[in-house]
Amino acid sequence: MNQDASYFFCGIGGSGMLPLAMIVQSRGHRIEGSDRALDQGRTPAKFDWLRAHGVTLHPQDGSGITHAGQMVVATGAVEDTVPDIGAARRVGAPIVTRPELLSDLFNAAPTSIGVAGTSGKSTITGMIAWILHSVGHAPTVMNGAVMKNFADADHPFASALIGGPDLFVAEVDESDGSITRYDPTVAVVSNISLDHKSMEELRALFGGFTNRATTAVLNLDNPETAALAQGMAADRVVTFSIGDETASLRAVDLEPLVDGIRFGLIESGRVGPLVTLRVPGAHNVANALAALGAVKALGVSMTQAVTALERFAGIRRRMEVVGTANGITVIDDFAHNPDKIAATLKT
Repeated sequence: MNQDASYFFCGIGGSGMLPLAMIVQSRGHRIEGSDRALDQGRTPAKFDWLRAHGVTLHPQDGSGITHAGQMVVATGAVEDTVPDIGAARRVGAPIVTRPELLSDLFNAAPTSIGVAGTSGKSTITGMIAWILHSVGHAPTVMNGAVMKNFADADHPFASALIGGPDLFVAEVDESDGSITRYDPTVAVVSNISLDHKSMEELRALFGGFTNRATTAVLNLDNPETAALAQGMAADRVVTFSIGDETASLRAVDLEPLVDGIRFGLIESGRVGPLVTLRVPGAHNVANALAALGAVKALGVSMTQAVTALERFAGIRRRMEVVGTANGITVIDDFAHNPDKIAATLKT
């Protein structure tokens, strides 16, 4: 990060940009931004909230970028047709993409956890965040969805958690290739299946990600992540599974509940504590095992971690019960690829 620059976020109201802007602001930087939704009068409450939290907002017409001391943050591909980008080029302001800025913050932390995989990333990241927060580790967290444990009247857009600079947890995306920019202390891979790229590309991306980590947390129930585990030294891997008895962490005796699921935890062959989750489904058992593996790699006791997990409230739009009327229960879910839809329907 440029310690002297102010930061101008183009599209600051976006779900990925707003929380990143708040993290950057917490490091002592001035934050400005623009958004088409602001110009169109949409989601006014969001922009009122940003103003109330010290963010200066401008029309997205380039007028807010006036000098080379502003660091302009753009989403994904940088296009000169966007007025703010054109203005940045004219005044000589440096331009950085969101993945570049986020990975720079992540890699600057002495300890970091990167959460990757085709499915489950947001929930696993939220679980890790809640465990580390609960045991007093003060993590900074960048998630791809709102973490309900951290959402309140003053923090309605809680897809980020502002903590200290020494421990950074982030959901890491393979779809745009930006996973190659992350050098994690702990690399979590929930599963790998055909989604945005070919399997050959995915194997290379996830393999590089885990090889750059000190410790990899890998799912033995998924053939692709199990293959990654086989290629790494045993002292660099924490494995998890619902079905494989060789895993470092294993779930047994799954018991669906009205409002969640319960299971027994086996840690390195020893019977551990009983785990009760407030989120339903076997896929969330796997997510919980991944989160437990990540914090185990940082030395958090399983007893403390399980106690925290029992208070994990979930992620917004992940099997979220909206309400019940006339005997019909409405559930909002973000599932958008075959594996995710199958897991939701099974649950």
